Amino acid sequence: MSSGQDSCKETQDSSFLLEEEASQESGSLVPSLASSETIFKPMTWKSGQKRTRWTISCIEGTKFWIKRRRSSYRPEDQEAFYRLLEDPVIQSFLEADIFLKVSDKYLLSMVVEYFGRVGLPGHLYNKIHFFLALYIASDMEEDNPTYKRSIFQFLLGREHWQELYKEFLRLKVEFFRAMGHQALVTRELCEEIQDQNPYHWVWSRVRKCIL
Repeated sequence: MSSGQDSCKETQDSSFLLEEEASQESGSLVPSLASSETIFKPMTWKSGQKRTRWTISCIEGTKFWIKRRRSSYRPEDQEAFYRLLEDPVIQSFLEADIFLKVSDKYLLSMVVEYFGRVGLPGHLYNKIHFFLALYIASDMEEDNPTYKRSIFQFLLGREHWQELYKEFLRLKVEFFRAMGHQALVTRELCEEIQDQNPYHWVWSRVRKCIL
């Protein structure tokens, strides 16, 4: 699954710079991230109910060999995702990403699936988890340092991100471990997640080529 086209030309990297009001809002997050060593302690490891899916593993002659695979996201993961979209810091971040380089609909779909792979109760997910998941999704699909750095600025604040981004990266490693080191999400699964609520505004975030 690829969430963007390589032929798209980046014309204004500076358009994704932090807005002053966003840095002020995120300033309150500094203490919460600094004390975030407890962020994964309530994690539960019960597998719960998963959707059963079937995919073709190989073809031999006229025979199809199929294997069963499971998606991880749950209704509570979707509810947590939609709840977090109302957070002012996340909204400011999404509004600033005018070219959808870090937050198109496919990268955001991956956040939902990652929540399911981590397996926390849905009500425990917060904006830190959201940005951790989005950062890993960007690592997996885009890996553009300029745009990923904007996550630090919005979450940690313009004045503090350089002091705290290493703590964020440490938490990213913990989050990735909690996901079972499984970051690949297929385009098909992303579209399945979108189809659960197809008219929500977040799924209109379709990246376009800039000529």
